[in-house]
Amino acid sequence: MKTFIKKEKDIENNWLLADAAGKVLGRFASQVATRLTGKHKPDFSPHQDCGDHVVVVNAEKIQVTGRKADQKIYWHHTKHPGGQKEILYKDLMIKKPAEALENAILGMVKNKGPLSKRIQSKLHIYAGDQHPHQAQQPQPVKL
Repeated sequence: MKTFIKKEKDIENNWLLADAAGKVLGRFASQVATRLTGKHKPDFSPHQDCGDHVVVVNAEKIQVTGRKADQKIYWHHTKHPGGQKEILYKDLMIKKPAEALENAILGMVKNKGPLSKRIQSKLHIYAGDQHPHQAQQPQPVKL
């Protein structure tokens, strides 16, 4: 048997609308990452960009379980000596609520190479329930 691989022009990239209100951060992020990479499709191929565009709304209403709100720490480095910065999850949700969800989702997608950059560009996260993608007519998906 021969392995069937779709051509780039034949791949359909749908627009999906996911509501994060009341969802658990890690479980929701893994389901969105699956849709972004296209692993839910029967014609998935790891070397092709066959995933969908995902618009996530209500990122400020996502939840974490246990005591993670007080204990989960996000680190980043400014690339200057002594430039390691850290922020608690609850403080990050006050300042930039979409960034916590974005870090969780992009951490579950391959993070190197041009294919990864193309996949990551198809993620659109908004803190509130409004988004500027009505023209693309995203289909609501239950995750």
